[in-house]
Amino acid sequence: MALYPYTLQPVALNLTEAEFHQAQYELFASASPSFGLSSFKTKEWVIMAVVVILAIAGLVFVTGYSTIIFWLMLAAVVIYLLARTLGFRWYVKREFEKQVADQEMPDEMRQMKLGVQKHGLVMALPTNQPDIMKNSQMRGMQMRAGTTQQAVIPWTAIKSWDETDDYIFMMFEMKGQQGSQIVPKRLQAQKFPIDTVRQHLQAVVPVKGLNPENLQPPA
Repeated sequence: MALYPYTLQPVALNLTEAEFHQAQYELFASASPSFGLSSFKTKEWVIMAVVVILAIAGLVFVTGYSTIIFWLMLAAVVIYLLARTLGFRWYVKREFEKQVADQEMPDEMRQMKLGVQKHGLVMALPTNQPDIMKNSQMRGMQMRAGTTQQAVIPWTAIKSWDETDDYIFMMFEMKGQQGSQIVPKRLQAQKFPIDTVRQHLQAVVPVKGLNPENLQPPA
């Protein structure tokens, strides 16, 4: 088995509120039906091509006010393309914003550090976090005291995971408590081994897939 790098010390997450919402939006959008040109079915392309050919032929061979209908045919194709791409993109973003309008990033994520070890993902927090154990996501974890409090999410506790271009998401369950973690891929620039994380996740959950609704911090 190939060897993968691990962290000597946890790396600061430095997750901002904007990143937190962007990460959730990327996951929400990836779980939604595609709204790019690649989402069009062959039947749709054929119908649009036929309409465009007829419209162009009409503009070439017909003169006068009768050409209006052919201009309308071309306009209808353009409107349909815009509605299926930009329009659907706007709709998805609006629905996402409605769902997370009142949601804030958990306080512990502002000062969290992450490490990667063979046995699991290390979560480290400063000891001046008196309310940390009140958070439902941290309950059930064994916290190791010191200058920082550390908890480990064993790879075997991961129930599902997914990724986008910028983030890795994982859902875990420990001692009956469910939680989630976002890992920005930008941490790779700080020698955080993203490939190692992915390798371990694939080992315990080979098929990616995460319901974005389950990413909400537990109440």
